[in-house]
Parts: sequence; C-alpha cells; structure tokens
Amino acid sequence: MAQQVRGVVAPGKNEPVRVETVIVPDPGPGEAVVQVQACGVCHTDLHYKQGGINDDFPFLLGHEAAGVVESVGPDVTDVAPGDFVILNWRAVCGKCRACRRGRPWYCFDTHNATQKMTLEDGTELSAALGIGAFAEKTLVAAGQCTKVDPSVAPAVAGLLGCGVMAGIGAAINTGQVGRGDTVAVIGCGGVGDAAVVGSRLAGAARIIAVDIDDRKLETARSMGATHTVNSRTTDPVEAIRELTGGFGADVVIEAVGHPETYRQAFYARDLAGTVVLVGVPTPEMKLELPLLDVFGRGGALKSSWYGDCLPSRDFPMLIDLHQQGRIDLGAFVTETIGLGDVEKAFARMHEGDVLRSVVVL
Repeated sequence: MAQQVRGVVAPGKNEPVRVETVIVPDPGPGEAVVQVQACGVCHTDLHYKQGGINDDFPFLLGHEAAGVVESVGPDVTDVAPGDFVILNWRAVCGKCRACRRGRPWYCFDTHNATQKMTLEDGTELSAALGIGAFAEKTLVAAGQCTKVDPSVAPAVAGLLGCGVMAGIGAAINTGQVGRGDTVAVIGCGGVGDAAVVGSRLAGAARIIAVDIDDRKLETARSMGATHTVNSRTTDPVEAIRELTGGFGADVVIEAVGHPETYRQAFYARDLAGTVVLVGVPTPEMKLELPLLDVFGRGGALKSSWYGDCLPSRDFPMLIDLHQQGRIDLGAFVTETIGLGDVEKAFARMHEGDVLRSVVVL
C-alpha cells in the first residue's frame, strides 16, 4: 500500500523549496523502499533547484543519504528489510560493455526505480540523481542500496553517497595518488577537502590546498593539507611549483569545475603528471588550451565520475577506516538540520559557511 511521507520539493526553477506530502508506492520488481535517517545537502541539489541539471520539475531533492531498508520488491536478493544502507546514484547493471570488462565504475547503463513517486494530486516527481532522499522514505532501485556497518552514525555514513566519496575517490581511484607523491587540490569545499583526506590516506608526502577563502584553507589544513595557497592573492601555479622544487605536483585535483581553475591545474602539474577534474562544470563552459602544450606535457587528463567508485567495494572499506579512526568522516558534518531548513542550508552553502549541512530525520 502506498505511503504518504514528507519530502522537500523544488517546484520550479530558482523557486524556494518547500516541504510537501509525497506518495511513495510499494516497491516493484528490483526496487526497495528505504526509511531515510540522514541526507546531506549537496551542491548538486542546489543545481537541480536552479535548473542547472535539467528542467524536469518538480524535483524531489536529496541524494547523499543513509537509512534502513523497510521493504523490497520481487527478485531482490542483495538487501533485505532491516539492512542499514548508504544510497548511491550509480547502481551498476553488471551487463554492459564496461561491466563485462571488469570496470563497473564506468557502467553505461546504471538504473533507478521504475516507478515514480508523486505529489498528492498525482504529479510525478523527478528524484534527484534517482534517489530523492530529502524525505522520510524514498523508493530506489535495490542496486542503489549498499549495506554497511549499522553502528556508524547515519549523518556520517550518508556523506559517502556523494561528495565525500567523490573527493576521496578522485584521489585514490582516479588520480591513483601514491606514497610520497605531491598533490595539489584546487577548491576546498566538501569535495576538495575529501580529496585532501584521500591523498593523505594514500600516503602523499605533500598536499597543497588552494582556495580563495582563508576559512576553507584552514579547514583543509585540519583535514591533512601540509601547505595552503590563497589564489586570490597569489598565483597558484607559481606557488605550487615553488612548493614542489620547481616541477609541479604529481597529481592536481580540480574540485571547482571552472575553465580558469582547470587551466591552473593543467599548468601546475609536473611533466607527465595527472590532472583530475572532479568539479562539475555547467553546460555552457568551454576550455581552450594550446594543443602543443597538451602533447608536450604528457601525463594524463582525467575526469572523475563519483570518484570512480564501486559502492559495494568502497563504501564498506571507508566506513571501516572511519570506525578504526584512520579517517574522520564526522569532520565533514558542520550542522544537522530538519527538512524545513533546506532552503536556509542552500544559503549557507552559497556563503561558504559549511562543509555539509545534514538533514536528520
């Protein structure tokens, strides 16, 4: 029987979000209903509200979440009612050419729930990243549920559902940071700071955090950055080279998603170094680089989708590292809020006051 729950809906482009009654259907084949316990307020949700993703309004926002499986539909075997899970937005198919080649993190046919959640009047909702977790309960594909240690706090676990996983994965999976490497991270919001954490976890010898906000640089230092550069007052390329013996960093992680900062990343890397783009650009952005420089500098220019993570592999591992005290995922939680506070959280995000606001239900 369908259930009525409260959820945060973006009704139209740049309109304030509001808490609405949402109808959650019973799970069908391959689907699960999850009772959401916590959901981080991610910049991607703000992009949805602003119409920066697409115009399929109204959106049921929220995707960086953890909770407990309430019920499952037919043919679901990997999760069961009562399981504590982190939700992910790349449920791999296991059958496409990427999955068959043993690279499921590049899956070309990720899937979501087949049924739609709706408003009371029957209006279909577009769930953000196929999740829609700013709600008391949500309907997802069962493959979007990854079981982890239930003793971890939901507000912490849910962060792996997007931003923190994206940053850590950009360092350890995409950038393949190794012991003794030098790393520069450009943009020190939640994703950038997670890249700092990932670089430290991988054994980087020098981690240079770059931002235009001294508050963010101080936070990055607390996360493990060994050096900081305020690019509002200092040329970051020259500063990074100076801090790396004149060579540039082995790996530069761009966590802004802007042509200017990408160019900085490109020229701040060592010869044959790696640039990782994990910041998400907007559709109109274009990049121009001398092709001879691309050829002459060698190395690799990579983009990182979701930290190139495989949830079934990476989520439990990172939760275990958190439980062991080797990484502090809780440091990313600036505040906990209610469903009615999401609009205010967007404003705080825009002002740079938080790493993560987390809705707790």
